[in-house]
Amino acid sequence: MSRYLPYLILGFVLSLLAACTTAPKKSQPLPANRVSQLQMQSLSTHLPIPVKGIKANQLTDTWGSARSQGRRHEGIDIMAPRGTKVYSATDGLIANLRNNNLGGKVIWILGPAGSWHYYAHLDGHKRGLAVGDYIKKGDLIGYVGNTGNARYTASHLHYGIYLSGKGRGAVNPYPYLR
Repeated sequence: MSRYLPYLILGFVLSLLAACTTAPKKSQPLPANRVSQLQMQSLSTHLPIPVKGIKANQLTDTWGSARSQGRRHEGIDIMAPRGTKVYSATDGLIANLRNNNLGGKVIWILGPAGSWHYYAHLDGHKRGLAVGDYIKKGDLIGYVGNTGNARYTASHLHYGIYLSGKGRGAVNPYPYLR
């Protein structure tokens, strides 16, 4: 075993170097034809609640509540057990799947009329979901969790709607889900 150790170390170092020098994958643009189709659709004023088994009378309007660093809550928190299924509230394109400090595991969906839908604090994304996928209202996209800055809170879905671009022009989702 000891005579192979230098080769193992060399292989490990070379794999680290390759990983460090590989160019990051560029994000693919969303399919232009699907984006155009979505732009021409109108956004309904009545959307389905995106968490399995949750009824309108179980929702609490958390829009505008104070948050850390002087922020205001730009969405609604929908309380549910960890692992509860999360569905898309609209037809749309998966525009972003990532982790960030605030939202944890998140999904951004470009929806009708150029609306953006933000699903945050997920325990995970649906297996096989990818940026650029076209989804229909009611399609499974992920699972309720408490990732990101919600790691010390009860599990829930943070759902946000933005009408002026990704992360811009937040509107209260509560009236849409009532």
